[in-house]
Amino acid sequence: MTPGSSSLERLNPLTTLGGAATVAVITTAAAHWAFSLAVLAGLFFLTLRQARAASVLRAAAAILLPFWAALLLVHGLFFPEGRTVLASFGPAAVTREGLLFALDAGLRTGVFVLAFLLFSFTVRVPELLTVLSARGLPPRLGFVVVSALTLLPAAAQRIRRIRAAQEARGLVIGRSLASRLLAARLQAVPLVLSLVHESGERAQALDARGFSGRQPHTSLQTVPDSTRQRAARRALFVVCAAAVAGRVALALMGGRA
Repeated sequence: MTPGSSSLERLNPLTTLGGAATVAVITTAAAHWAFSLAVLAGLFFLTLRQARAASVLRAAAAILLPFWAALLLVHGLFFPEGRTVLASFGPAAVTREGLLFALDAGLRTGVFVLAFLLFSFTVRVPELLTVLSARGLPPRLGFVVVSALTLLPAAAQRIRRIRAAQEARGLVIGRSLASRLLAARLQAVPLVLSLVHESGERAQALDARGFSGRQPHTSLQTVPDSTRQRAARRALFVVCAAAVAGRVALALMGGRA
């Protein structure tokens, strides 16, 4: 299998965005760990076919591994609704219900993260901005969306630079879970602050160039869009609406029962 043999970059940005949103909505509506696992596996194999597969997977691992560890620690050992005790360690108890809750939440979050990271790493930002502007999205809001997508792929590399700088100043990361969680927290604060600062600098630069004006904007770029992709986006919308309606109906039936 050759990386990039099924590149999503050739698609219209709205198609890939609609696909990511549909995956997130359907996974939430299904609310079952087995379905989430199947979707996550599908996203994983789709990611392997992209040219930037390694970057997507590294970013996903940097986000998900600390989150999964925290879920396992909190819900696996201290789940308040746990009844079936598998092992106990003083006040902490590993329960079947806690492990299932952590598994469900972890897999569902993994689907969200991988789906939107895959979109952010494969979307062509100028094309996305052109499409959003052509559909009447305010330029400032479009800039916020595009800024978030362009900053996400750089987050993993920035985490590594922050970690290297902290280790140069004496930070020691042990092999224990507590030490790794502490290091993740210490790295998260400067990461978020740097991303907010960079986003503010970009906003000022675009304001100076009249990007925030209310007058109509014209674009010199034409984003290709096929009839098949437009039909696919309509189908994705219908699938999302059906998934939400089905979930609401099941909730109402369960409440009446």
